[in-house]
Amino acid sequence: MTQNLQDNYQGVWGNRVGFGKKPALLLVDFMQSYITESQPLFAPDVIQAVQQTEAVLQLARDQGVLVIHTNILYHEKTQLDGGMWVKKSPVMAAMVASNPATQFCSEVEPLSDELVITKQYASAFFGTSLASVLVSQGIDTVVIVGCSTSGCVRASAVDAVQHGFRTIVIRECVGDRHQAPHEANLFDIDSKYGDVVSKAEAMNYFQSIPPLN
Repeated sequence: MTQNLQDNYQGVWGNRVGFGKKPALLLVDFMQSYITESQPLFAPDVIQAVQQTEAVLQLARDQGVLVIHTNILYHEKTQLDGGMWVKKSPVMAAMVASNPATQFCSEVEPLSDELVITKQYASAFFGTSLASVLVSQGIDTVVIVGCSTSGCVRASAVDAVQHGFRTIVIRECVGDRHQAPHEANLFDIDSKYGDVVSKAEAMNYFQSIPPLN
C-alpha cells in the first residue's frame, strides 16, 4: 500500500526548532530582476512576496531586529566570479551592476545603515561574512524571506541550520517562478532544515521580543 506524503514523513522528519531569543531578518535577493516581466529571471509570485514582506520588514526595524539584505552581482565583462554556477545557469550572467534590474525592489530596499551582502552563489552564507556577522551579534535565529524558494532561499536555509542557527522561513514572503518547486522546497525546508511559518506567526514573534534598539 502506497503511503501519502504526510504519512511517509510522520515521526521521521518535521520536528520543530522554534524561535530563539535574538533574531535577524535576512532578505534574500529581492532584486528587480525577479519582478520585471522583461527579465529572464522574472518570477510572478515574487511580486506578492515583496508586498507581503513590507510589513514584516517595518516591524523588524521598529523592534531593532538586525536586518541584512543580499544581492547577486558578477564581474561586469566576464562573470568569472560566477564559476560553474553561471555555466550551469547562464541566465545568471545578467546579474551585473550595469543592468538596472539588479537594483533592489523599492518596497524593501535597504536603509543606509543596513548591511548588504553581495554574493555570487545561491547561499547567502557561501563565500561571505554572513555567519561571522550573525555570531558576532549574538544572533540565534535567522528569519528568511526572499527569492527564489527553490534556489537561494533553500540554499540559505540549509546553510543557516548547518551553521547552528534556528532557521525560520516565512511562507508568504518567499516566491518562485512556479508553484510546484515553490511548494516542494517549502515542504523540504520545513521537514529537514527549519520551520516554515506564517507571516502572522513571524510578526507575533517579533512583537514578543523586547525591542533591541
